[in-house]
Amino acid sequence: MENDVKITFSPISELVVHEIVEVSKDDLLKERITPNGTVPLYWCGGMLFSFSSLPLTEEVVKDYMRGRIHWMEVHFTKLPTYVPMLSLSDEEYKTTMNIRVIDTSKSELHKKLVKWISNSKKK
Repeated sequence: MENDVKITFSPISELVVHEIVEVSKDDLLKERITPNGTVPLYWCGGMLFSFSSLPLTEEVVKDYMRGRIHWMEVHFTKLPTYVPMLSLSDEEYKTTMNIRVIDTSKSELHKKLVKWISNSKKK
């Protein structure tokens, strides 16, 4: 007996960015170092970036279900060419840390974000 499963695609309809900050590449790399290792960065359209989401309160979850997502902060820097790994020599840790970079250039959301950032920096 086969179970009919309905699959529905519900794309994001709005991204609300609460703060955006251009930082140096080294600062962006440093923020991805945690006591448990490193957290990947994202690359799209010549821009390297990270984001942090709002805590999943009841209200935020309701917005997510309606296709409206919130990013508390976006930190970015220009990086013309994609590279899968970036290294940072850190004096504090006396080591070289490698941070993975995820190519999200096929993400419509990320492409629109990069375009929006680029246009807002021209103003």
